[in-house]
Amino acid sequence: MATVGNSTNIFWQESPIGRLERQKLLNQKGCVVWITGLSGSGKSTLAFSVNKELYSRGKLSYILDGDNLRHGLNKNLGFSAEDRTENIRRVGEVAKLFADAGLICIASLISPYRKDRDACRAMLPDSNFIEVFMNMPLELCEARDPKGLYKLARAGKIKGFTGIDDPYEPPLNCEIEIKQKDGVCPTPNAMAGQVVSYMEEEGYLHF
Repeated sequence: MATVGNSTNIFWQESPIGRLERQKLLNQKGCVVWITGLSGSGKSTLAFSVNKELYSRGKLSYILDGDNLRHGLNKNLGFSAEDRTENIRRVGEVAKLFADAGLICIASLISPYRKDRDACRAMLPDSNFIEVFMNMPLELCEARDPKGLYKLARAGKIKGFTGIDDPYEPPLNCEIEIKQKDGVCPTPNAMAGQVVSYMEEEGYLHF
C-alpha cells in the first residue's frame, strides 16, 4: 500500500490568485514566527502576547500551539524521536500553508531537535521564518512547572522528557533570543514588543 510520501501521479495545481495578491489584500507579509524552548520557558505566553499585539495593529495572525495540535492533527503521535520529528514536520507544513495564505503564523512548540526546526525553515521561501528562542534556564522552567510535568519526569513517571532525559538543542542562529536580564524575566508585553518590533523593522507588517 502506497503512503503519502510515496504517492505518484499527483500534480501541483497553481492558483491564479497567489501569495503576493493575498499579502497585498491583507497589507502584511506571510511568515512563520517559530517559538522554541523548554517546557515552562514561556512559549505560549509569548505566542498569545504577540498575537494580541498584532491584532491591536490590525494584523492577521494565527497560533499553532504544540499541545493544542496534539488534540487533533497530531493526536496519533507520541514522544519518541521519530514521532517528535513527524510532529514538527506536520506543523511546519501547516505553518507554510498559513504563511502562503498571507497570515503571520505563530508556532509555539518545544521542537527540541535542531534539524527538525531547520527543516521547517527550509520549507519557507524568501527566508520568511523567524526563529524565536526562549532561552530560559532549566532551573527556572522546572521551578515554574506549570503542568507538573517536570515533577513527574523527575519521579520517573514520564520518560523522554525534554531537558531531563531527552536533549534540547538550542538554535545556533535564531533571529530573536529572549532571556533573563540580571536574573529577571521580561514581562509578556516586553517580550511581545521585542518580536513585533523585529517584524516591523524587517517589513513583515506592511506590503
